[in-house]
Amino acid sequence: MLSQMIKNSLEQSVRSVFDSLLVACPQDINIQIEQPVNLEHGDYSCSIAMQLAKILRKPPMAIAELVKGELQLQGLIDGLIYRIEVAAPGFINLHIHWQEWAGRSFELPQGSREKVVIEHTSVNPNKSMHIGHLRNSCIGDALVRILRRTGYQVEIHNYIDDLGNQLADTVVGLLNVPFEGEHVRFGDYCWDIYSQVNKEYSLNPEMTHKRTEILHALEKGSSNEGWLGNLAAERIVREHVEEMRGFGIEHDLLVWESSIVREGFWSSAFQLLAQTPVFIQENEGKLAGCWVLKQSTVEGAEANSEEYSMDKVLVRSNGILTYTAKDIAYHLWKFGLLEKDFSYKEFSAGLWTTGLTGSQRPYGHGDIVINVIDYRQEYPQQMVKQALQALGYADQADKLHHVSYGVVSLSPASAAELGMDTSDGRASYAMSGRQGVGIKVTELVQLMENSIEHTRSDKSGLSSRIIATAAIRYYLLRFNLGTEIIFDYRQATEISGNTGVYLMYTYARASSVLSKAALPVVTDASLLPFPADLEKAEAALLRHLSSWQDTLYSASQELTPNSICNYAHTLAALFNNFYSACPILKSDKDSITFRLWLTSRFRDTLGDVLQVLGLPAPSRM
Repeated sequence: MLSQMIKNSLEQSVRSVFDSLLVACPQDINIQIEQPVNLEHGDYSCSIAMQLAKILRKPPMAIAELVKGELQLQGLIDGLIYRIEVAAPGFINLHIHWQEWAGRSFELPQGSREKVVIEHTSVNPNKSMHIGHLRNSCIGDALVRILRRTGYQVEIHNYIDDLGNQLADTVVGLLNVPFEGEHVRFGDYCWDIYSQVNKEYSLNPEMTHKRTEILHALEKGSSNEGWLGNLAAERIVREHVEEMRGFGIEHDLLVWESSIVREGFWSSAFQLLAQTPVFIQENEGKLAGCWVLKQSTVEGAEANSEEYSMDKVLVRSNGILTYTAKDIAYHLWKFGLLEKDFSYKEFSAGLWTTGLTGSQRPYGHGDIVINVIDYRQEYPQQMVKQALQALGYADQADKLHHVSYGVVSLSPASAAELGMDTSDGRASYAMSGRQGVGIKVTELVQLMENSIEHTRSDKSGLSSRIIATAAIRYYLLRFNLGTEIIFDYRQATEISGNTGVYLMYTYARASSVLSKAALPVVTDASLLPFPADLEKAEAALLRHLSSWQDTLYSASQELTPNSICNYAHTLAALFNNFYSACPILKSDKDSITFRLWLTSRFRDTLGDVLQVLGLPAPSRM
């Protein structure tokens, strides 16, 4: 990567300056570089001289000059720099030799090919998916693509909570709530059943005892109710898998919560935890009979909060396991820390599932575990980490990462489009499965597909459905992870601004330019007629192109797919500015040759970006 080469050369130069002044050099020199907004300030700039002024007891400008001299002695970063300027109060501004850069091949840093087990989607199998679930899937799939692109082995899990309250409530509804409706899919029918049974609970609180009965039946799995729960969950999961495939989202393995319980994974985890002083059974108080994980302190926990109890229940007094208990057992297996394994069978083409019978497969045994779960699950994720630490697995606890994200709400316009009452004038409308309020993924895709189809003048390119799914996917990725998204479907399909449609349209524009060119694209940079002085639009585009690998690598380390979106939008905007300011096909031969090469380089880079984001790269829209 270009930036890493620059950082390494700057660090070497700084150490040489310390040696020349006979001053001990700090072990951890924090070299930071940035791309200045003003192109006149260089392509990259560094302020290290100002940070070293107190240590070296010299003015920053003098230190910057010494560093500049060392860079020149080193050969200006292997010829990639053609000019270095020192600017007040001590900046070191570097100007890239772009023709030299164009002829180089830069590689991403390759790690140790560690295996990453990433869990995403993990929707309760009790009804159809809504757009909030889809945000999880899109974030998870983008992380899979980013990590694979940067050299990791990635295994993708979808955890199916088929023993939880939500499925139990749906089964209670199927057995006890008379209901009829026009539905094409079973999951949509269960969407309404789930809402209806929660209304019944509020009207008849004594009915909630049926949930407890069904929870026991689901955990046992051998009764009428248990089999009904199994069948309902499997049917709904198949619908979820089909929906996600429409967005290009795939998994390697479905891990069923029932498999963890019935095949003894929790029993093995229980035996390990019982050997620690922090896992005990309470004998008195409101938690009497419960097995709890005693805590000292957990970040974000409130001692007086019921939700964030300082003693986390893993097994309730009635013997029912909590979600966190099963999750601890699951993570011990993910890291290969349990001497047990599942049996596996094929669920659908290329997708495997845990089960009571089947064959052996090389799943689990991850070096790194990443869980994409919304911010409301931060506390249970901390509990899993604490359990690993209590068992002496500190390294694994450090390599367990929770990718947290904000929930999705609906804009007033989108809510009204779905027939919701928006007369109270709120800024956004939260979704609630219990109340039956929300937008199903299938409904959203159809709504956006119809909108796109009616507004398109040329329908010879991508289908309206592909454009719709790409637009939704990008909209759910582009926000900072911690941000609550207020989804507006009209905004998501705009052809200008930070949208997936804008990116795909720009890629198609570059493809069209190249297809119309009378001259071939030069691939050997040494033969390119590089301008002596680049136009500002050319220089800005080149500079941003050069930072793609840096952006991709940072996203893989920080687990931030939205940073890829920010890069993509800026890249597309810079190309469109270049397209407007610099005639590509109508100029002198040298200018045309250079600009065709730059257009080709842009298209290849944006195509790579779109692939990482899971969006199509169309030759025409």
